[in-house]
Amino acid sequence: MRIPYQQLKAEFKRVLTSLDIKDSIADACATIFADNSRDGVYSHGLNRFPTFVEYIKEGLVYPDAQPAKVNAFGAIEQWDGNLAPGMLNAQFCMDRAINLANDNGIGCVAIKNTNHWMRGGTYGLQAAEAGYIGICFTNTIANLPPWGGTEPRLGNNPLIIAVPRQGGNVVLDMAISQYSFGKLWQYEAQHKELPVPGGYDKEGNLSTDAAAILATKRALPIGFWKGSGLSLVLDLLATLLSGGDSTSVITQSGRKETGVSQVFICIKTDNDKNAALIDEIISYTKTGNGESDNEILYPGENMLRTREQSLKEGVWVDEKAWEKVKAL
Repeated sequence: MRIPYQQLKAEFKRVLTSLDIKDSIADACATIFADNSRDGVYSHGLNRFPTFVEYIKEGLVYPDAQPAKVNAFGAIEQWDGNLAPGMLNAQFCMDRAINLANDNGIGCVAIKNTNHWMRGGTYGLQAAEAGYIGICFTNTIANLPPWGGTEPRLGNNPLIIAVPRQGGNVVLDMAISQYSFGKLWQYEAQHKELPVPGGYDKEGNLSTDAAAILATKRALPIGFWKGSGLSLVLDLLATLLSGGDSTSVITQSGRKETGVSQVFICIKTDNDKNAALIDEIISYTKTGNGESDNEILYPGENMLRTREQSLKEGVWVDEKAWEKVKAL
């Protein structure tokens, strides 16, 4: 079903304010969840919202907390998130990185002791819309087996790279597994097969059955061993730059997926000079379909189409998920 964007946002805000959360904080959080669903990232919009509420009720997320600066080294800063809402900490950190880049050409802000940021692309877009290249990544709880292993020891650590572009920013937002766990949950709920294998079933065979993959917790890393290595180094960088907890510590703490470490990097760029270069690269890439009728899209292009449709026709929602939120 589809519902108006403002109705979706209002429902999120209603639930949050009923938890005695300040109006400004409730509005900011509700906007991010609504925007995620509006742009087609349902797994970190409506579908994830009940989990966020659960974490608040369990005292794992402190709605009124504020990040605190720990260290500063020129264009690099370290912050403590104090377990505030991960989305608001992330917005704050990217804003700090933008300010540092404006003064130094580049800015890097690392934060420890923060919470799930929901859709990482939100903060890449934040940088790109301000006219800066944005790069950010986070570690997570261990939910991805290393290549050659069967037990989860790596985080499904998302990587985001955004480049500002008139007519549509280029935004790569990817999990390190073939499918994010949010996407697997979405396919499971809809009883749909994955388009390509996304992990292993209990017999150790590659599978397109989301439920079977979720049962084994053996998601498939992108690029097989290459994705496994990328996950490891992202965890290393997030931990070392922030001075925070690693995937290992987060997982073994028993506190669910909280207290994660994140990095936000901004780079100042000459957008007028680079516009033609970006368009040249995208135009050349789009000619690579040969005799095929398949359309080639740059990262973020389909998101813009989904956003336009959502604002025109209403945001797509899973009816069961929508009813669950209305009952909160």
